[in-house]
Amino acid sequence: MNTDMQKETNKREAEIARRTNETDIKLAFNIDGAGISKQDTGVPFLNHMLDLFTKHGHFDLDVLARGDIEIDDHHTVEDIGICLGQALNQALGNKAGIKRYASVFVPMDEALAQVIIDLSGRPHFEYRAEYPAQQVGTFHTELVHEFLWKLALESRMTLHVIVHYGRNTHHMIEAVFKALGRALDEATSLDPRVQGVPSTKGVL
Repeated sequence: MNTDMQKETNKREAEIARRTNETDIKLAFNIDGAGISKQDTGVPFLNHMLDLFTKHGHFDLDVLARGDIEIDDHHTVEDIGICLGQALNQALGNKAGIKRYASVFVPMDEALAQVIIDLSGRPHFEYRAEYPAQQVGTFHTELVHEFLWKLALESRMTLHVIVHYGRNTHHMIEAVFKALGRALDEATSLDPRVQGVPSTKGVL
C-alpha cells in the first residue's frame, strides 16, 4: 500500500457539531468502522434507517440531535443529512486510492432499490421513487429526499437513487438506506491498484 493510502486509512473519520435556532447536532463518522451505530435523533424512523445504513456500510456512526420536532421532523432530518455529508467529505480527505464509483441493488422482500455513487467532488442528486404511502408511522416520506439531497450536496458526491418497485413503503425506504450503505462502502474502499487520486484531473 502506498503512503497516501496509508494516511487515508489512518485518518478516515470526522466529527461535526452544528447548532442553529432549529437544531443542535453532534455527529461522529468513521469510514473504516465495524458497523457500530448510536442514534439519538428524536426521529425513531430515521434512527432505524441510519442504523441500517451504518451496519451495511461497515461504518461507525454516532449521532446526537435535538431539534424542533414539536413542529415537525423536517429540520432535524435535513440537518443530520448536512452533518453526515460534511463528515463524509472531511473523512475522505484527498480521496487518494479510493474506488470512487459504485452501483448497488438491494431487495427488501417485494421492493428493489438501486443506489449509484460517484465521489466526484461535484454534488448532484437524482431521485426516482414513488411511495404508496406519504407516511411511515409519523415519518413523512418526502423527508427521504431532503436527507439524501443534503447528504449528496455536503459530501460533494454525485448520487442517484432509484426505487424500481415495491408495495410497502417501509420496505422501499429500507432498501434505499441499505443500498446507500453498501454503495458508499464500495466507493470509499481503497484499491491497491489505484495510484493517487482516481481522476485524470488529478483532484476530486
